[in-house]
Amino acid sequence: MRFSGIYITVFLLNLILVAGSFGQAQRPRGAVKGLLLDAETKTPLIGATVLLAPAERGTTTDLDGRFVFEAVPVGSYTVRFSYIGYEPLVKTDVIVRSQRSTVVEAELQPAVIETGAVTVTAGYFTENDRQPVSVIGLGYEEIRRAPGAGGDVSRILSGLPAIANIDDMRNSLVVRGGSPIENSFFVDNIEIPNINHFPTQGSSGGPIGLLNVDFINDVTFYAGGFSATYGDRLSSVMDIRFREGNREEVDVQLDLNFAGAGFVGEGSLGAKKGSWLISARRSYLDFLINNFFEAEAGAALPTYSDYQAKVVFDLTPKHRLTAIGILGTDKSVIARDDALEESENVYGDWANTTNTAGVNWRYLWGSKGFSNTAVSHTFTRYRVGVSETKTGNEIFDNRSLEQMFRLRNVNHFRAGAAHRFEFGVEAKVLAASYDNSYAAYTDPLGQPTPALHVDDAITTARLGGFVSYIWQPTARLTLTPGLRIDHDTYTGNTHVSPRYSASYQLTSRTSLNAAAGLYYQHLPLVLLAQQDANKDLKDPVASHVVVGVQHLLNDNTRLTVEAYDKAYRNFPLDPSQPSLFIIDQLYYQANTFLSHERLVDTGRAGTRGVEAMIQKKLARKLYGLVSGAYFRSHYRDYDGQWHRRVFDNRYLFTVEGGFKPSHKHEFSLRWIYAGGAPYTPFDVAASEALGHGVFDEAQVNEARLPDYHSLNLRYDRRFHFKRSTLIAYLSLWNAYGRRNVATYTWNEIDNAPRAVEQWGTLPIFGLEFEF
Repeated sequence: MRFSGIYITVFLLNLILVAGSFGQAQRPRGAVKGLLLDAETKTPLIGATVLLAPAERGTTTDLDGRFVFEAVPVGSYTVRFSYIGYEPLVKTDVIVRSQRSTVVEAELQPAVIETGAVTVTAGYFTENDRQPVSVIGLGYEEIRRAPGAGGDVSRILSGLPAIANIDDMRNSLVVRGGSPIENSFFVDNIEIPNINHFPTQGSSGGPIGLLNVDFINDVTFYAGGFSATYGDRLSSVMDIRFREGNREEVDVQLDLNFAGAGFVGEGSLGAKKGSWLISARRSYLDFLINNFFEAEAGAALPTYSDYQAKVVFDLTPKHRLTAIGILGTDKSVIARDDALEESENVYGDWANTTNTAGVNWRYLWGSKGFSNTAVSHTFTRYRVGVSETKTGNEIFDNRSLEQMFRLRNVNHFRAGAAHRFEFGVEAKVLAASYDNSYAAYTDPLGQPTPALHVDDAITTARLGGFVSYIWQPTARLTLTPGLRIDHDTYTGNTHVSPRYSASYQLTSRTSLNAAAGLYYQHLPLVLLAQQDANKDLKDPVASHVVVGVQHLLNDNTRLTVEAYDKAYRNFPLDPSQPSLFIIDQLYYQANTFLSHERLVDTGRAGTRGVEAMIQKKLARKLYGLVSGAYFRSHYRDYDGQWHRRVFDNRYLFTVEGGFKPSHKHEFSLRWIYAGGAPYTPFDVAASEALGHGVFDEAQVNEARLPDYHSLNLRYDRRFHFKRSTLIAYLSLWNAYGRRNVATYTWNEIDNAPRAVEQWGTLPIFGLEFEF
């Protein structure tokens, strides 16, 4: 970082502190309004008790399940809900702002009442009886303020014990030793294949998050053992719920931060029948890097923008339509002269456009349940041209379009107090056209590979159905068997996936939980398209077994310990590269330039581990999370030899938390320590002779990168004016300047190995102005 970057950081910090000396003589006020529903039927709960703390004010819900607290001083509050026959619930981090209405939507789970039954302690942590293991929920404010996240929902999850830290410069989720290809994302019941700018084709990762966190109401993350409701993924599911716009007033928010500038607007559709919510953002990273940081001239300077919208309209009290749209555009260019100067192996241009639009229809059945039915369309257009810096020869040209048309129906039916069903159907049509050229190249083992041109169009239909039966024979015990059936018309593969979970409430504060099942995933079409024979490959499958215990240390602090085993089979392997695991190579963008003449489906893999986490919700002034994990991840190659997977960090440890001394100030931090990831050293003599990196095949993933650790700090300051609020924050990534190594590459310009380092010390600023 140049001195000018340090000056900017010091200036911003002083600006925040000096501005804080100009306070309001009287604390401004706002309102808290909300809606309380039955979680199983979505019908309003009438006459429920609602308490606002620390204001110590109370009210009850009206005939529509709504409640309101007027003239509430600005600040952070907790809302407590209770109702006879239901589990109590506590909503933390409810922020009241000047002359604005904060909307709180809550749902209570019915309680199974039995003589002598265990009474579960109230509600900072909501229980998910369909998913008793490997699940965590985060609210909007927990997401917004996370240090080291930069407003990226994927980076926010990096402190969880199930997620390995691989590279600060990418936000790919590596869940329990699996690759980023193994994750799926849903927004309001609509599947989003990739939630990132500059998405990695065929995978779920990328460098920069696409979703605007100001749209997010909450996130539920399933790290394994998830129910039959979700399919076509081997490792994890992220289920995101966008918030509604304000139905009573027009609100506007202007944003300015290190990544770009944007705005959020929201308001009513009229007569309180619905709402709208829109946002637009555009980056200026190219300007920042060129002026304030020591960017490598050969580094690609990206520009990107995104546009998002959500519209909600109540046709009747029982019928609601929700429409969402998410559009992202990306462009990055690196010139050959700059690449030569900085010894970069490749140069070129990258341009992507992705859009998802969909409508969800929610129908309330009355006292028996409800259904959600969504139709959506997603397209992603890739325009990528990459050339070799040393020769100027083009090595990869990608002109592809991938589309997905999807219908998803999920039904919730309550047959009785102890009997519930969740069932539905899914139908997808995937249409992809590829005009991709792969030049002849020397593969990572030093072998010549012929050129390949893919000019093909693939259309396939994927049909699925699922059912889960949630049975509570006693107040202590919940059993959830489930089943999925899926079929793909292109490959002809049909899968039957049984799922099971169980939870036993040992005491009022302790529960024992378990889950098991089979999880299939289709291979990426961009990989299948390379050869006609690839459609005969079997789909990868993973078996999950998870056991765990949860214990409430107090009402707002929970300890979770889990052990798991994941066993994979049917992974694709390239016989010409017998020791390599090509699914993990998809993580590295450069390896998507490579083609494969022949694939077989004999690859196996496995991960076993144990995780522990203590999570403290914000009850007064403190919140935090401490987590640790030990795991081992490995794969079996074409020759039957076992190797470490590239995500086998072995151990992870995270401490994060914050302190809110008042409604104006907040301090937070995150420290992550991870074992070094495996890598394969170069055969230096062979690499020097060829002028390309050649792996030492006798040491595949036998070496390890240095251990990773990094400290991220953040300070938030809220300025409350009479009719508006300004939030200023300053964050310091990698505060003590640890030189973490992301990987080792072979520098073809200098014909020598090179360490690629992750972010150095990076100051991040941001402003949010709400009015």
